[in-house]
Amino acid sequence: MNSTAARLTTCFATVFPELPEAEIPQATISNVARWDSVATVTLLSLVGEEFNIEVDFDRFEELTSFQGLLHYVEERTSA
Repeated sequence: MNSTAARLTTCFATVFPELPEAEIPQATISNVARWDSVATVTLLSLVGEEFNIEVDFDRFEELTSFQGLLHYVEERTSA
């Protein structure tokens, strides 16, 4: 796991403490019971702070999974 994925995993673990770490890379809004709109805002705010990036809420659809967020963060931090 690269450092970006590890840091993102920590963000997910903070918002979803009941989610086993091994399941975080497969996490999506549809398979995590507690992932609702409040959790989304909390997670995206935390990710923005952790990576010092502005989260574009217009791209919400791609920010509803660990993999989507990972891709988004990598794209924003490499630019």
